[in-house]
Amino acid sequence: QVQVVESGGGLVQPGGSLRLSCAVSGIIFSIYTMGWYRQAPGKQRELVAAISGGGSTNYADSVKGRFTISKDNAKNTVYLQMNSLKPEDTAVYYCNARAGTIETMQYSFPNWGQGTQVTVSS
Repeated sequence: QVQVVESGGGLVQPGGSLRLSCAVSGIIFSIYTMGWYRQAPGKQRELVAAISGGGSTNYADSVKGRFTISKDNAKNTVYLQMNSLKPEDTAVYYCNARAGTIETMQYSFPNWGQGTQVTVSS
């Protein structure tokens, strides 16, 4: 069973940067596809970025050019570098994993971690 612990959120001014981390256990990390998701108040959770076991990446249009997903197989950790943050990036950010393609990351998951809050405000 996948277990994740997200960290790195906080309060940042518009235009600032944050780096989120997600420590993963319970799976063969190197072959799983990892995804970062976010949920803003009153909105559905959305997929922000995904990275396959082979390192291919995909991003939501709203974050392309600003966010970068990466992973360290030796540390079983996936990262989300967020630059040029906007108030509309404010949300709780979650990560999850699936033994499937990037396209499958849009489907539901049975379990989620506690997430990490990102607030972009002046």
